[in-house]
Parts: sequence; C-alpha cells; structure tokens
Amino acid sequence: MSTTTTATAANGVTDLYPTRGAQEVTVPRQDPVVWGSPDAPGPIQPQDLGAFERDGFLAVDQLITPEEVQVYRRELDRLVADPEIRADERSIVEPRTQEIRSVFEVHRISELFARLVADERVVGRARQILGSDVYVHQSRINVKPGFGASGFYWHSDFETWHAEDGLPNMRTVSVSIALTENFDTNGGLMIMPGSHKTFLGCAGATPEDNYKKSLQMQDAGTPSDEALTALAGQHGIKLFTGKAGSATWFDCNCMHGSGDNITPFPRSNVFVVFNSVENAAVEPFAAPVRRPAFLGARDFTPVR
Repeated sequence: MSTTTTATAANGVTDLYPTRGAQEVTVPRQDPVVWGSPDAPGPIQPQDLGAFERDGFLAVDQLITPEEVQVYRRELDRLVADPEIRADERSIVEPRTQEIRSVFEVHRISELFARLVADERVVGRARQILGSDVYVHQSRINVKPGFGASGFYWHSDFETWHAEDGLPNMRTVSVSIALTENFDTNGGLMIMPGSHKTFLGCAGATPEDNYKKSLQMQDAGTPSDEALTALAGQHGIKLFTGKAGSATWFDCNCMHGSGDNITPFPRSNVFVVFNSVENAAVEPFAAPVRRPAFLGARDFTPVR
C-alpha cells in the first residue's frame, strides 16, 4: 500500500481520490467532514456535530416513533411480497435463497418512503452536515431475514460512488433507519471510527457492468486484508445496536460492513444517501460506464 497524488481524470475534473489502479493507495481526506457551520440551526446539537466530525458517525436513539415504525414495516413487507417489485431490476435477491435482499430507489417506488426522505428529521440533518440543499443519490430498503442472509463486506461507499458514479468530493452522508431491532448478533452495521479521514484507493480495474455482481458480492473496490488490518488496528471497530426506530448517520468515506445474519431475528432498515447539490455527479473516475440511475442518481433536484 502506498500514497499517491491527485491527477486530472478523463472527465476533465481533478481527481482528488485516485482508485482502481495497479496498486492500493492511501490519500488523506481533502474535504471537510461537516460542511455546514457548527452553529447553523438544525436537529443536530453542536456537540453531536463535533462527534460526527471526529468519528464519522452519529447514532440517534429514536429518529421515528414506534407507531411510524409499524407503518414503514408494513410498507416494506408489501413491497417485498409484490411480484412486480420482485421482477424489477431495482430488486436484488440473495444468491443462495433467492429471497429479496434490497429494493433500490425506494423513495420513487413508494410514496410513504418518499415522505420519510423529505421529513425534516431526516433531510434536515443531511442539510446540516453537508451545508447545502441535498438530493437523493441512492435509496433502498435492506431486508436481512434470519437464518443465513449474507452480509456486506468491508468497504468505503465513497470509493464506489467516486469510481463508478462520478461523485467528485466527499460531500455525501448516509442514514440507516432501523425497522427491526438491531441486536449484537443479527448482522448489524460495523464502522471503524475515524477511518473517514483517510481515503483507501483499491487495486484492480473496474469490470464492465460490475454493479450486477457487486450488489450481491463485492469484488472490485474491496480493500486488502493488510489495509483492513491496519485500519482496524488504528481505529478499532464499533458495532451498532438499537431499537426499531433508531438511526445511524455516517460519512460517505467510513470503512464499514456487516456480517451474515444466522439468527432467527430479521434485521431490516431504510437506507438513504444524501449528496450535496454542489457535488453533483460527473462522469465516473474509474469505471468504463456509469452505473444505472437507480444506484447513482442523475436527477439532482433538491429534496423539499
């Protein structure tokens, strides 16, 4: 693993975070973490913004109420059971069981989830962190049923969104809202605190149509064991648990992943990625073609 310098990408935009080259590289973060003013009005308290700056994440014990959880759980169940949704390319299934794993662009498929995305408790926090109006770069419901649902290997979302979607800067934040209880045993989210301040550029070129494979099993954009060992040794690993209705906000460059769920207890969540309207996607920095719009939006209309 080595360090590298910036270069101008084929799309004519300065590439601050080179990746998918011949070897793995590390680059210090070139962008702010919190783009908004610390004293700007919003749902997040100044001390919590400071913690987000330091750690790269923020846990909220109850973002939505138990009554709202039930409404969204019913909507999730309805979508997963709908044959038309299952046949849609935006639905991803488990390789082994053929059960639905994720449904993407859920804020366009479901009016209920569209309202959740535009809820001030949700989008207000994104605006506060990113310091601007925001649009939805990606949304999905993740369904992780018990008895063998597979996990998501260690990765930085920004590495993929930069390489394959063309996001120039680290001005993107994600929220995972729990619709079932997150135990310490049912495949919960793990993050390396502080890892968001170093960009890890992965080795190996991006195959054409890489997204078709990576949505089921990550390959391109996967860090080496040596790099993960070093990051974990430096930062440690935080496992997130919480009741249904809790939420975890995390920076786009956090190194994170989740394990398989071999318990009887499902783990389902709504996942929304907000990007600043001032960081709109350009052409990919390290892929032959863009991913489909349901994975990396090309509609930059602000959420209202």
